[in-house]
Amino acid sequence: MPELPEVETTCRGIEPYLLNKTIKSIIVRHRGLRWPIPKNLEKELAGQRIKQIARRGKYILITVKTGTLIVHLGMSGSLRRVKCSEQAEKHDHFEIVLGQHCIRYRDPRRFGAVLFTIDDPLQHKLLKDLGPEPLDKTFNGQYLFERSRNRKVSIKQFIMDSKIVVGVGNIYASESLFYAGINPNRAAGQINLERYQQLAKSIKKVLRAAIKQGGTSLKDFIKTDGQPGYFKQKLAVYGREGEPCIQCGKPLKHLVQGQRASYYCSHCQK
Repeated sequence: MPELPEVETTCRGIEPYLLNKTIKSIIVRHRGLRWPIPKNLEKELAGQRIKQIARRGKYILITVKTGTLIVHLGMSGSLRRVKCSEQAEKHDHFEIVLGQHCIRYRDPRRFGAVLFTIDDPLQHKLLKDLGPEPLDKTFNGQYLFERSRNRKVSIKQFIMDSKIVVGVGNIYASESLFYAGINPNRAAGQINLERYQQLAKSIKKVLRAAIKQGGTSLKDFIKTDGQPGYFKQKLAVYGREGEPCIQCGKPLKHLVQGQRASYYCSHCQK
């Protein structure tokens, strides 16, 4: 699933081609995504100038004068800039036509979304309860410490909760906990402030590195230029069960938490 770095990479990739551009037309080939694409979207957006491209959590917000397009990439979605003359494929469901080029939305599993709101998008039911952005100054160890008191849930599941903080997906949670030296199975409420301060710094470090490298190279993730991300080459623990820890050399371990795979070093992570 595309996570925050992949979505941020997508936003940065499409912004130069969309910002201040006028939408010539909208093409909808299949409305049946996770939620149906609005029936009047073609009429609503045609002729509109794009005023802003932003991200909130894993949602991409494309703002025009009359409202905001809310796009979610789902499990396997992508937005790519292509020539309009390029033949659309089976899973190309939606596109924003700008002239000779368009931004084309592809989603093989149809678990993503393309929605529209005339109201404040941050108050939309999908966004209004989201936690802080992990790269904002408001997100820090003190915040995590206060939200974690009396919580018995594992620390990994805690930081993956989008109501606590957005965008810390499975891979990035494992990586962040490794650099913070925290075992993923520890109860969130049993971790002290000092460790949370280190964890907040690690989350920021890992996500910034992922964004810089272009997202994680998962098999389904495609950047806006059609190429995969590159961050997977630099993962410290995720997917490396049995391989030596980069810090101590001992074999890395694996466990399943909430139906998600966790990778860690039992020696370095306490």
